[in-house]
Amino acid sequence: MIVVTTPTGSIGSRLLRDLLDRTDEPVRVVVRDPARLPDAVRDRVDAVTGSHGDPAVLDRALAGADAVFWVAPPNRQAPTLDAVYADFTRPAAKAFAAHGVGHVVSVSALGRGTPVADRAGLVTASLAMDDLIAASGVALRALANPSFMENLLRQTASIRDDGVFTDTLPADLKAPFASTRDIAAAGARLLIDRSWTGTGEVPVLGPEDLSAADLARIMSEALDRPIRYRRQSLEDFRAALQGHGTGEALVEGYVAMMRAKGEGLDNGVHRTADTASPTTFRTWCEEVLRPAVDT
Repeated sequence: MIVVTTPTGSIGSRLLRDLLDRTDEPVRVVVRDPARLPDAVRDRVDAVTGSHGDPAVLDRALAGADAVFWVAPPNRQAPTLDAVYADFTRPAAKAFAAHGVGHVVSVSALGRGTPVADRAGLVTASLAMDDLIAASGVALRALANPSFMENLLRQTASIRDDGVFTDTLPADLKAPFASTRDIAAAGARLLIDRSWTGTGEVPVLGPEDLSAADLARIMSEALDRPIRYRRQSLEDFRAALQGHGTGEALVEGYVAMMRAKGEGLDNGVHRTADTASPTTFRTWCEEVLRPAVDT
């Protein structure tokens, strides 16, 4: 039995489809609203309704479970970053041991071992969550991710209407950049082939490091329109988050994370055949961004 949390999320939904396509093992999902599952998926899974931060829900969901896909869901109004990650995960860490779960795959972030790992906001809290899961005694693989290509979809209107995208990083800073489809595929492989033991990270780095200038050039070519990069200050980034109603703990967590990314947070792992993932940014632009911009 494989249990999937956040089955309607950007990574969880893709991973769930990958599992159903690739394994005959039974799959159970924990979902707040089963109606959000596609009909074709709903008929093939055992759905437990509720939050995977709830011990009673976990007791139902983890009964007979061999492996779990774990994601701490977003909580824009959380009072602290620990409330988003470690505190939310604490009941699960206890339940993994109580139910004899053998393997857990978590969604986490790059940065462990870098000089800025302890002051990287959301990333620091995410790494602490992984440590908590590892201490439960399960075999753990944390998917260590850079920024997602899909984050650009939040700027679809600006890209379409103004030919502009923004970030806080220097225009020439190259860093890994990954698609959620590749992150989901890496997680599905680990959940299906559970020959691994112990704890460790699985970086998902995309096929190449890219700068904001590179992204602008590739988007311009893929979208057949000029796209330029506008660097945003951390103060303006903070103000934008506050303007969207994000709670103060999350605002400061995002700002610290982006400051750390500018100082090399995502550049601590070398790309190899094992850490590279296949989707190029150009392919993603053609298959995902262009249809969104053209809508």
